Amino acid sequence: MNRILTASMLALALSLGGAFAPAFGAGTETGPASAETFADYAAGKAAVAAKDWATAIKHLTAVVDADPDNADAENLLGYSYRKSGNYEAAKRHYWQALKLDPDHRGAREYLGEAFLEQKNLAKAEEQLAELARICPAGCEERTELQQAIDAYKKANPGG
Repeated sequence: MNRILTASMLALALSLGGAFAPAFGAGTETGPASAETFADYAAGKAAVAAKDWATAIKHLTAVVDADPDNADAENLLGYSYRKSGNYEAAKRHYWQALKLDPDHRGAREYLGEAFLEQKNLAKAEEQLAELARICPAGCEERTELQQAIDAYKKANPGG
């Protein structure tokens, strides 16, 4: 029975693939590291898609507690905290994702956006420079952060 459930969960994970990835800017997303965290990871991603931040935080916290090396879960947890208005918790989880994977494009983009939302253009531009290093030919996360920085500059011409 346990093998059937595990196989079913893995099949579902493969069928979903990166279905939610573009919405989360997690170009390096690999998903849950184990079958035991899959249900919480999937529920967390669904809650993010539904903008239900409290539920996302609950499920993604369970994932990072069970799988502390999951940079993708740390990134999505940071995203959920940022969208709920808790910037300190958000940045803590983005930095943890980057500690686990220094080239995590999604975490770089979202950290840059968090800095912009806190009116710290210089720090946002540092994350853009990291994205330029990570994907010199361009990538979705780099483009989106560049667009956010351009919009910020247009809305705040004096800095």
